[in-house]
Parts: sequence; structure tokens; C-alpha cells
Amino acid sequence: MINGAKSILVFGGSDYQLSLINECKAMGLYTVVIDPNSEAIGKHFADAFEIVDGQDFLSTCKVVEKYKIDGIVTAATDKPLVMMAKIAEKYKFNFISLETAILSTDKYLMKKVFNQNNIPCAKGELIEKVEDLSNFPIIIKPRDASGSRGVFYCLNKEDAKNFFTQVKKYTLKNSILAENYLEGKEYSIEAIHFNNISKVVQITEKFVTELPYNVEIGHIQPAGLEDEIVKKIENLTSIVAKSFNFSNCVSHNEIKINDKGEIFFIEVSPRLGGDFISSTLVEISTGLSMERVLIDISLNNPFKIKELKNNSCGVFYFNLKPGILKKHSNLKKTFSKPCVVDWKFNLNIGDKIPVITNSLDRYGYFIIKEKT
Repeated sequence: MINGAKSILVFGGSDYQLSLINECKAMGLYTVVIDPNSEAIGKHFADAFEIVDGQDFLSTCKVVEKYKIDGIVTAATDKPLVMMAKIAEKYKFNFISLETAILSTDKYLMKKVFNQNNIPCAKGELIEKVEDLSNFPIIIKPRDASGSRGVFYCLNKEDAKNFFTQVKKYTLKNSILAENYLEGKEYSIEAIHFNNISKVVQITEKFVTELPYNVEIGHIQPAGLEDEIVKKIENLTSIVAKSFNFSNCVSHNEIKINDKGEIFFIEVSPRLGGDFISSTLVEISTGLSMERVLIDISLNNPFKIKELKNNSCGVFYFNLKPGILKKHSNLKKTFSKPCVVDWKFNLNIGDKIPVITNSLDRYGYFIIKEKT
């Protein structure tokens, strides 16, 4: 606590954490941000900013003690979860356990938990050499990365040889994860976990790029699933929460549903979802701020989940044909409609339009809200 206000530490100061930083400020908290990037945008919005490497435990402890931190939060990234769990353990903050953080940030360990608890998922194995890949088609991915970085679909051995070295660029591990490819539509589950209760707040329908890449380029809420499927998702989410010991946290969980209505878990994470899912879409569609709930949980503040609204909204990322941008219409006029919540287009005339191979390649978006 500083100057009579509770102080909170936000891990990460990039665009992905900016909304959370602003929410902390709006709640009257003394907001401290740490990031290894000295030019992180969050430094301009925080009360205090410190340059700290993501693996520097001692420096993080110094920040906690310097600013008398009362709670810790992050959003849209898995990278700091293990460090945060270590800090929470030392200073008795409300946060997930170290074991939960480790299981949630290693996709192979995550799959082992799925299998041990009969949670439906794709079959997978660790691979060290490209020659060991088989049973095509498969998805190959790093065990320890996020944001679709290093995730590739391989139809055959030739694809595997082309993509294997690219996967290795995104991992610090000696092995990568190879999974059987699952057919089906992608969704995510946004949930809250407190007092041994798991509450599914919203289900998001996803849209992704064409294979071999699998980058998210659109999200719509609500997903419009049948009640029977929603109940199955809620039950499985409770099993996931118990299996990973999700407690005092929110979660963002990715699934696929095939034509038979079978549900398969792809990945789970005890943190807020990115791509404006938790920060913007959930609040528009339900009226509930998951960021505010997370902050209250971290500070051990009491909170209630009121009856949720049922509005519709979506975020859509530009996915233009690769080439050179020669011209565009008056974008400001195009997006000056009541239904448009926000938009951004980062390319200028003459810029190269990139192929979107991971989330960092995306160059703009627009967010829409409607009654239906």
C-alpha cells in the first residue's frame, strides 16, 4: 500500500496488458508495471515502471518490496506465470500454485494431465528429430510458446521437414510436441475460479487462417452453441479446473468441437485471454469485467457475479491478400458507424502486406457490437 492506496504489480507492459493496466488505474490502485522492454507502452500509463527481465526473481522481489505490493496480475500471456507463482508463494499473494503454473505453461505436461483425468484431447508425443514424425496429418508446436508462434499443420513428411526448424526457433526445449490433427470448429471458454467454484462466463467462437498456419483472425461472442453442448462444456471446464487446481484465477481454455458434437481440449491457461476477448468482448456481451474480477481476486476483495447480459460482439483482424498495399478507401469514414467500438489499421500505402503466420504478423482489427 502506498499513500493510502493498495498497490498492484502488473507483469507485462505491452499492448496486451494495456487494458488491464488502465483498469487497475480506474479502480484507484497504485499501479506498478514491470517489463524487460524499456520502451513498453505500459510505462506511459502506470504510476511506476521498472525494467525487469522475465526470469529475474531477485529483481522482481525488490520491486514487490519497494512498492509494498498487495497483489499481482497479468493478461494475455503465459510467459510470466511461473515467475508470478514463485513471487506469490514467497509473499502470500492470491494466485495459482507453482505446480499449476508449470503444468499450464508446458503443453506436454498439460497433455499428461488431460490423459490422467480422462479429459478428451488430441494424442501427442514429444519429438526431438524430424525423422521421428509420423501418423500424418499432424500439428507440430513448441511446448513453451503462445500466440500461435511456431504452430504448423503438416500433411506429410515434406511439410514436417519444411516446418520443423521453424518450430525449434520458438522453444528453449530440446523437444517439440507433435499432435494428431483434430477436425472441428474452434472455440474458447472464458471462466472464473474462486471458492472452489468454476463459473463459465462466456464461450467464444473462433476464426483462423487457412492451413498450414492456424492463427486466430476473428472472435465472436456468444458462440451460439446448443444448450446441450454448453452444459457439456461447463462440466468439462469444472473437471479441468480440478485437474489443474485452478483457484483464485480466471482462465482461457481452447477447444475444438467436431461434427459429431464431440469436445476436445487443445490448451488451457489460468489467465485472461488475449485478442480483446477478456478485456473487451466479454464485458460487451455479458456486462461483466473479467479484468476487474481478476484484480479483486488478486487483492482478496469481495465480489459478486450478477446476472449476465446476452449481447453480441466480435473482433475481426484484417487478412488481406499478400502483396503491396496500393490504395484503400477512407477507413475513418468506413468505420465511423455506431456499431464499431474500436478499429486500427497499421499499414500505409506502399507497405508490404505480410502473410499472417503468427499473431505478431497481424496488422489491424475492428470490433463490432450488436444486439444479435
